[in-house]
Amino acid sequence: MSVASTVNREALSDKLDWLAVTTLRFLAADAVQAANSGHPGLPLGTAPAAWVLWSRHLRHDPADPSWPDRDRFVLSAGHGSALLYALLHVFGYDISLGDLRRFRQLGSRTPGHPEYGHTPGVETTTGPLGQGLANAVGMALAERMLAARCNNGQHRIVDHRTWVLASDGDLMEGISHEAASLAGRLGLGRLTVIFDDNNVTIDGPAERTCRDDATARFAAYGWHTLSVGDGNDIAAIDAALTQARDVESAPTFIRLHTTIGYGAPVSKERQRHTAPRWVPTRSRRCGTAPAGRTNPSTSPRSCGRRRRR
Repeated sequence: MSVASTVNREALSDKLDWLAVTTLRFLAADAVQAANSGHPGLPLGTAPAAWVLWSRHLRHDPADPSWPDRDRFVLSAGHGSALLYALLHVFGYDISLGDLRRFRQLGSRTPGHPEYGHTPGVETTTGPLGQGLANAVGMALAERMLAARCNNGQHRIVDHRTWVLASDGDLMEGISHEAASLAGRLGLGRLTVIFDDNNVTIDGPAERTCRDDATARFAAYGWHTLSVGDGNDIAAIDAALTQARDVESAPTFIRLHTTIGYGAPVSKERQRHTAPRWVPTRSRRCGTAPAGRTNPSTSPRSCGRRRRR
């Protein structure tokens, strides 16, 4: 099923949303550029989806990252860690701008790939592609087992969801196939996977090595499937995540079509995957709202303002 906005986009994609998306994009891009190492492509392409998820759907408490009934967010595409660290900073976790500036440095709290127990707010160590998705299936299964043991008609002690951001590379790995098949068989309806479908790998177009239909594959596994055609369409992303929450009988797979390295002025798409050094152009900076939507600011001076909850 394809999801698109059914209401006025400008009414939902307001100035605050685009200021937040701009902030996430610049924080992630600046961290990668400061380190002269990293992967800016995923953060720039998926910042709108990450913002919508974290601001409107994810249940969490930055003051208590270990709250037992928090939602779990798993960045299975661990190479996009700069986005996760930007999110943790903006939402008030104990990650400072200084930590972002030390991205990928020896001994820093912001390593190149997320590490569980090292950075507050990181739910599991990711990096080997497919591993995070498999971990998330285990988390969703654990939630179901705990709920069956602890909940009753009067009390819902265990009541959380698991959200995953996965890449083309994640879905190519065998471990993700096995885990996704199990999740569908068990009907883990509190699990949602957002597939960052940009058709680009570090070596070139994803279709050179993988041409299967990911949506059809997950449907065959028994998943509820959705598609969002524009990775910058905040209203459509919000609608898809809402539909995912409403379905409890099966896990949900959301195919999100994005532009890797959105706004980066490099000629080849695969260069946007890892090229750390670039300067946004005047005509299309990474914080620029798409045509027809409000853009609050394209200045990096708007970045770094922490959002308190």
